[in-house]
Amino acid sequence: MPKKSEIKLLGTTASPYVNRVQFALNLKSIEYEFIEENLVCKSELLLTSNPVHKKVPVLFHANKPPICESLIIIEYLDEIKSDVHRILPSDPLERADNRFWANYIDNKFFPLYEELRMTIGKEGKEAIKKQIIEGSVLLEEVFVKFSNGNDYFGGDDVGYLDVVLGCFIPWRKLIEKYNEFTAFDEVRTPRLAEWTKRIWSHEAFKDVIPENGTIVNFYMILQKYKPPRVV
Repeated sequence: MPKKSEIKLLGTTASPYVNRVQFALNLKSIEYEFIEENLVCKSELLLTSNPVHKKVPVLFHANKPPICESLIIIEYLDEIKSDVHRILPSDPLERADNRFWANYIDNKFFPLYEELRMTIGKEGKEAIKKQIIEGSVLLEEVFVKFSNGNDYFGGDDVGYLDVVLGCFIPWRKLIEKYNEFTAFDEVRTPRLAEWTKRIWSHEAFKDVIPENGTIVNFYMILQKYKPPRVV
């Protein structure tokens, strides 16, 4: 009988927040069991393990209490297996700086894509696209600063911000395609355009990228349950 994995991840394959935890697990070479969650009809497991937000991902580690929120889970994984592919920098100031920009990505930059999805009307959409492009130029500057001339935010290998931003790429591509623009392009953000290709082909990331059909199906569910609005 195969040995049961000590680590279980509750999530949905279409979620970038779940994908980033999978990315971190792969970087750490941690075996885990994936439990698919139906977000349209949430399971009792999700409701009891994350009663506050009722969202995925949720990580279960042996008999310990469940761990919620993707960024918290990543830091937890980095601590329990610190000897394999350290994700956060060891320097406290650098860690704080990484956390600051992770917060920006999660609470300022990527929410603009959801706002774009939910907005009806050319004028409103164009205003949001402008904000996204301004944010992408800022992130290009952040990349230059953190990468120090290397391939990743983490320098010569994948780091915290690579994981945080990288798993939004499939959703970015889909929403940008529907709205006929590109945020990370070769002219405005050449380093991030190259970084996108590099992350997309990374061994630890390739098998967590949702298939296009999976993302489109989830997008259609969002359109149904969180429909666009006129702005």
